[in-house]
Amino acid sequence: MAKYLLLKHYRHNGPKPVPGTEAMMDQWTPEEITAHIDYMGRFAEKLAERGEFVSEGALSPEGTFVRYDGEGRPPVTDGPFAETKDLIAGFMIIDVESQERAYEAAAELSAAPGQGGRPIYEWLEVRPFFAELQGTTE
Repeated sequence: MAKYLLLKHYRHNGPKPVPGTEAMMDQWTPEEITAHIDYMGRFAEKLAERGEFVSEGALSPEGTFVRYDGEGRPPVTDGPFAETKDLIAGFMIIDVESQERAYEAAAELSAAPGQGGRPIYEWLEVRPFFAELQGTTE
């Protein structure tokens, strides 16, 4: 088994969305948002039944970069970098048999419903945990 991080990206900062799925979540109805979240919950339950689910979470858009700048002085900055709060909407950690299975799981999660109940074809970044690449476990 190997652990993978599935990163859910806000589509306005990634590859172009599939036509007809461009509406961001702030343009969805409360029912559409509920359907989307319910889909992800059912998907996590299905992964848990297979023994593949580790963790998940949605991220708030608020966030701040902090870095060490000497003893007792952690300055707060928004930095010159693209902020992850503008890029990453949430995550799921899975523990699967192969990279191919990680891709299959990400593809299924990508089909979560959006506006009008249509699949959003969301881009998900699939990243193995570093320890898994080194052939060690945590």
